Amino acid sequence: MSVLVVIPARYASTRYPGKPLVALTGATGDAKTLIRRSWEAAADVSGVDRVVVATDDTRIRDAAQAFGAEVVMTPETCRNGTERCAAALDALGGGHDIVVNLQGDAPLTPAWFIEDLVAALADHPSAEVATPVLRCDGRALNALLDDRRAGRVGGTTAVFGASQRALYFSKEVIPFAQGRCAEDAETPVFHHVGVYAYRPSALLAYAQWPVGVLEHLEGLEQLRFLERDVPMLCVEVASQGRLFWELNNPEDLPKMEAMLREMNHP
Repeated sequence: MSVLVVIPARYASTRYPGKPLVALTGATGDAKTLIRRSWEAAADVSGVDRVVVATDDTRIRDAAQAFGAEVVMTPETCRNGTERCAAALDALGGGHDIVVNLQGDAPLTPAWFIEDLVAALADHPSAEVATPVLRCDGRALNALLDDRRAGRVGGTTAVFGASQRALYFSKEVIPFAQGRCAEDAETPVFHHVGVYAYRPSALLAYAQWPVGVLEHLEGLEQLRFLERDVPMLCVEVASQGRLFWELNNPEDLPKMEAMLREMNHP
């Protein structure tokens, strides 16, 4: 199967304007922009035929082209990363069996997360979309709870059925988790990793649908698929000792840089 990875990136983020061009310093002291680290993460994935950055901002375009990325300019009217991926696929003229949305704020995403998504779609022909979920240990769950207690919108959690079909996603911690856990404890909470693999037909249809009530309330783009009864597969992935977090707020920057140092990531 032909696999296209699209990295949607916009400058005018509500919570963190200019986020794609924010520099993160790794273990070697090298500072690289968030969009460059995301592009490098995509380049590590095996079985990918093409990687593009999709943006509507010339500053992001120029920065991405400077480090060698292919860039597709997309409309300013794209309301989220999925719509931007659909616009990029349309601009490229299609020709791919699976489109992966690697959001530009998750450069710590391991390559095997994406590889597992592509394999899951191949194994489940009835699924139209696949997305990874990571079981929280106590450390990760406590970080989610700390964000909510501080009034910050941090990571997203997911619940799914026995067939792995998604039931719901929320910026609240679901299922309900009471109190802090030991850092190495296994918990029943799954952190949703903001990566998606789509069949092109589902992706292009998505861009034609209006925003649903749940998507509007939660601010989560994937809920548009659930509100339209599109089968979405939650693929449980293993951290394999890797730390994972997304750059959602300015407060996440030192946390992610600490993780880069802890993983000895350049």
